[in-house]
Amino acid sequence: MTDTPGAAAQPTALPFDLVVRGRRILTTAGIVDREIGIRDGRVVAIEPLGSGLAGDEVITLNDDQVMIPGLVDTHVHVNEPGRTEWEGFESATRAAAAGGVTTLIDMPLNSIPPTTTVEALEIKRASARGKTHIDVGFWGGAIPGNEGDLRALHDDGVFGFKCFLLHSGVDEFPHLTADEMEADMRKLVTYDSLMIVHAEDSRAIDHAPTAEGDQYARFLASRPRGAENVAIAEVIERARWTGARAHVLHLSSSDALPMLATAKRDGVRITVETCPHYLTLLAEEVPTGGTAFKCCPPIREAANRELLWQGLLDGVIDCIVSDHSPSTADLKDVENGDFGVAWGGVASLQLGLSLIWSEARQRGIGLPQVLEWMAARPADLAGLKSKGRIALGYDADFAIFEPESAYVVDVHRLHHKNPVSPYDGRALAGVVTGTWLRGEKVDLTTPKGRLLRRGDV
Repeated sequence: MTDTPGAAAQPTALPFDLVVRGRRILTTAGIVDREIGIRDGRVVAIEPLGSGLAGDEVITLNDDQVMIPGLVDTHVHVNEPGRTEWEGFESATRAAAAGGVTTLIDMPLNSIPPTTTVEALEIKRASARGKTHIDVGFWGGAIPGNEGDLRALHDDGVFGFKCFLLHSGVDEFPHLTADEMEADMRKLVTYDSLMIVHAEDSRAIDHAPTAEGDQYARFLASRPRGAENVAIAEVIERARWTGARAHVLHLSSSDALPMLATAKRDGVRITVETCPHYLTLLAEEVPTGGTAFKCCPPIREAANRELLWQGLLDGVIDCIVSDHSPSTADLKDVENGDFGVAWGGVASLQLGLSLIWSEARQRGIGLPQVLEWMAARPADLAGLKSKGRIALGYDADFAIFEPESAYVVDVHRLHHKNPVSPYDGRALAGVVTGTWLRGEKVDLTTPKGRLLRRGDV
């Protein structure tokens, strides 16, 4: 691929609104020396360094800085309205921007009401208006009994539909059986929408040991790999039978990689994501009572983690997104450390790029590949045709990143609403020093993000 310097820089009136120049700009050609011309919020010129593009504002990068495309996080639980004490649009999008994320798509739960009707979608949009520091889109929800709402939600701009194959954790968002999921898929394929699936099998979980107590090994046994494997097999076959597009959320079981690879080779329309916690944390290192580490499906063992990284490199896993699922400290049962009662979810929205870069660089994986996984491919998954890349005609969403810098996570200095994270005290490589949305720097004070509808971008 090439960034075709000089091509299609059509608007001739100078100066540009903003020019960024430097020796390390991550375009579709890799990290190259370039000058980027931005006008009306879009990239309209990509020229060799030294071309002398003029701008009302000019940013000249230091040699230790990289201009990177803004991350696209398609798996975020904002929780507003209804559970805004867990997070909320203002805090979530501020944290996202501080971590280099310029677009997120909000999950249909754990807000009240969940996004399972057009009316509920409008309630959520009303809650978000004027509060978003970055661009925000919405997933719809597929639950028993709302088959008649799916097309209307699609037409109103949701990016696809999420379902669970076991209890979701909140009673107002019940799960589907595999047969119900298939019936919905048969509807979605008629307008080429996407079914995204929390794939754990309820029967396998029901037969597993219980998770009470402060020992992580007991919790891990309560969410066995087999529960994921069985459910993913169901998703694959139902996608094969219906021809629908399906997406496996937050893959943690490496056992499922061979059947996913086979399904892709067979032409099944299936994609897969994993998350920073599965790629950076280890079951063997979870402390006694460390409920900040609890998520579903769970963080697994070291050997499993290595196979997930290989799955990314092999192309079986398509992208990395946060599954930011925060709660209050009380719900995480931080004081008692009981894995059986603690909320299952990891807060990491602000930290994702540094987390993945810290691991990737140790494995000899370059920054362009990391941004492919965390920006370009999530944008492709959601059909965000002007996001995720620094390329001509794309939104000028970008961040300035210092990959050689480092910091230690202080959970009390993050923008997440609740200071609970398994990464507290962890040393990370890579610092985001600024984030721009459509060519305007995000100041973390004045929300200027837009609410996105499928097809608009």
